[in-house]
Amino acid sequence: MGEGLVVEETVWLRHRSFFLQAEDGIRDLVRSRGLGDVYKRQLTRWVRQAELRAAPQRSGEYHFAPGQEMQHDTSPHRMTIGGKILTAQCAALTLAYSRRLFVRYYLRFTRLEAKHFLLQAARFMDGTCPRCVIDNTSVMVVGGAGADAVFAPEMEAFAATLGFEFMAHRVNDPNRKSRIERPFFWVQTNFLPGRSFADLEDLNAQALRWCIEVANAKPKRALGQSPEAAYALEWPALRRLPAVLPPVYEVLDRVVDLYGFVSVDTVRYSVPERLVGKTVTVYKHYERVDIQHRGAVVAGHDRVIGEREVRRTLPGHHTVPQRAPREPALAEQLLRGEHEVLQRYASALKLHHPHGRGVRALHRLVQIKRSYPIEPFLAAVEQALKFGLFDLTRLEHLVLRHVAGDFFALGGDEGNDDDDA
Repeated sequence: MGEGLVVEETVWLRHRSFFLQAEDGIRDLVRSRGLGDVYKRQLTRWVRQAELRAAPQRSGEYHFAPGQEMQHDTSPHRMTIGGKILTAQCAALTLAYSRRLFVRYYLRFTRLEAKHFLLQAARFMDGTCPRCVIDNTSVMVVGGAGADAVFAPEMEAFAATLGFEFMAHRVNDPNRKSRIERPFFWVQTNFLPGRSFADLEDLNAQALRWCIEVANAKPKRALGQSPEAAYALEWPALRRLPAVLPPVYEVLDRVVDLYGFVSVDTVRYSVPERLVGKTVTVYKHYERVDIQHRGAVVAGHDRVIGEREVRRTLPGHHTVPQRAPREPALAEQLLRGEHEVLQRYASALKLHHPHGRGVRALHRLVQIKRSYPIEPFLAAVEQALKFGLFDLTRLEHLVLRHVAGDFFALGGDEGNDDDDA
């Protein structure tokens, strides 16, 4: 054999003929400065039979023990919610051994939503694995990547209360968490098509039902059973959740504006108006917004999700000044109580003069009443009310006609008396 090639004695004895042929091939290589086809085939065959090269590992092929690892990731999905086409973040977590899946949708995915999701996923799995593999998202990672990733302290502390630690995979190595990458395609092609959602709550209710009835109930060829059946074997190996689960909220300081509102994510929530200009503490939960002042709760609102630039006002926070009931105008008072037909006409006259409560018209009516005898005035008013006449100039002409009629009737009676005399 050539110098520098050291082979165990047993391998040499087993493949002696191949070594000799390889040596001849090397001589041919020196002479021809090329590698002959016969030599290549023989050398490849010898390397395989001698098991000197390990079999290549299939990409993304990992094996996990029960309770060893869980994987988490998010993916944007477009859908119709409440008649509008929106993009929502699909957050998912799976147990690497049983492949039991949990998904939930969020319109935004900040650290508040991330903690809320991890808590809901831990409840769904009824436990956690000691390791949760994630990508290098800024929601979890504040610096570095992969093995050098630095996780946000608040996220690390939250994970510790649930009994697990984060692990970020290497950059450009998505196969490391293929258990969670592959289900996103299934969600988009199996869950979303043909569905409509009234709101985010309806979307998540349908997603949970799909996880239970389809994703975790359908047998998988790689498992030889359904994820739910494999989960029954994995559950004893999961870490139990604490008796008291950690609350999920953010603490914010806000100054109450001149209108008695505090702004949280562009939504304005009311507080008692006595706190205008004061600094209050806002506890933003995923579904609620609680507001405190000097340790006392002063307001509690349901959190608005999916709307912007809106207001939420609680009863009693902003009192609306009530005006004292107005006294009737003096002219109206002068027309009341004496004659029923005149009072009805005055009321109808107000309806025909809505601006200023008909004060001018009532004053004019009082002047007409004072300028003429009461009998022809009332007769004209009754006639005007009957025909819907509310033009006071024409009313006055009508009064004059009645006055003239009475005058001439009076003169006629006097003439008859003279004739009799």
